[in-house]
Amino acid sequence: MLLWLCAAPLALLVVLWLAVWLALPPERVMPMVLARIGASMNLEISAEGDPASRFGAQPSFVVRNVIAREPGAERPLLQARRLVVALPWSTIRSLGDTLDLVRIELDEPVVDVAALQHWLATRPPGEGRLPTLSDGLRVREGRIVGGTWRIEALDLSVPRLHPEQPLRAQGAGRYLDASTRAPFDLAATLMRPASGRGFAIAGAVVPAQGDWQLPAWITLSGALHWNDGIRLLPARFGASGRYLSGETSVPFSLGLHGPLRAHDGNWTLVPAGAALRGGGLVPAFDARGRLGFGRRLLLDLDGRIARWPEAWPALPPPLGGSREPLTLSLAYLGAPDLSAPLALRAQRDDVRFDGRLDVPALVAWATSAQPDSLLPPLDGRLEAARIEISGAQLEGVVVEFEDGPAAAPAPAP
Repeated sequence: MLLWLCAAPLALLVVLWLAVWLALPPERVMPMVLARIGASMNLEISAEGDPASRFGAQPSFVVRNVIAREPGAERPLLQARRLVVALPWSTIRSLGDTLDLVRIELDEPVVDVAALQHWLATRPPGEGRLPTLSDGLRVREGRIVGGTWRIEALDLSVPRLHPEQPLRAQGAGRYLDASTRAPFDLAATLMRPASGRGFAIAGAVVPAQGDWQLPAWITLSGALHWNDGIRLLPARFGASGRYLSGETSVPFSLGLHGPLRAHDGNWTLVPAGAALRGGGLVPAFDARGRLGFGRRLLLDLDGRIARWPEAWPALPPPLGGSREPLTLSLAYLGAPDLSAPLALRAQRDDVRFDGRLDVPALVAWATSAQPDSLLPPLDGRLEAARIEISGAQLEGVVVEFEDGPAAAPAPAP
């Protein structure tokens, strides 16, 4: 009798499982599970089942033409041509109340950043915002659409995902906007996925525009916030690379620090701390101010050059012998390739220059073996209390330069 009492519940479970199997073939089970998971996450998830789904110790389901959106939203936050989900029986039995999954694979997914951010802003804090993936995530040929910018050909691999455990990912693809393209291959770490703390990326990126490119190794770290746009508070950015254009090759290193914010393809660092190094044509420059990058480039910096670069034209005495730093103020608002005029104010000892530079023309002049002029292409006014030229001392010197660009626009306040 006792044996029968113990066997009866087991037999009942077998009968119920067979009934579910016969009534709901695999291609129908996964859309129902996705719908239940979607309801628990305030999402409408639709998909088409696939006979490739199979049951086992860890059921694996294949669905196609996946669409996930907030209820009533016009734009989906996620679309995918094909989705493979492996999950334990406990998640199926709970109908999605627990989001413990084994693995997710996505083919040709498309993520809408604005719709995703709107949904994330509605989610409660803490565990429950993200599922667990014991065997990770794989994305093939993905796209991320951010309004005026997008990422294409994204291949992403995440070995494991848990809201309270470090997340590590490897991703490669192409960043594109109206004027810039930037292939990348990056590794990322997020120490606490549920909170966004401890974010860092490192790897290779090659921004390019027109006839120039900037291959570089970059690092970026900070506390990540994504509810109201993407923010790193504060951000620490480093880049070591080379500016390439035609025969020109200029190595450099750049460090930036400050609160980084992104919205609709525009990135701002306000206030910003900057340090530029490189040798040769690149001076040792330290500055503070404002930076912005997107459809237009914003530079608004006040800083100094500790030492006059040897690759620059030598300064006449007494400027050439001075050990005082050269103070600089830079202002630029225009195309990211620096093709617009750049406003420059420089002072060393009692010598002061106010003017505008044509940066591409200046680089071409500085790197030319036989420049057309002994003076750089610039427009402005130089004032000096005393300058020595060929043994003669000139006092109260004022020099006007008119071989440069038109007036530079002032940066937006």
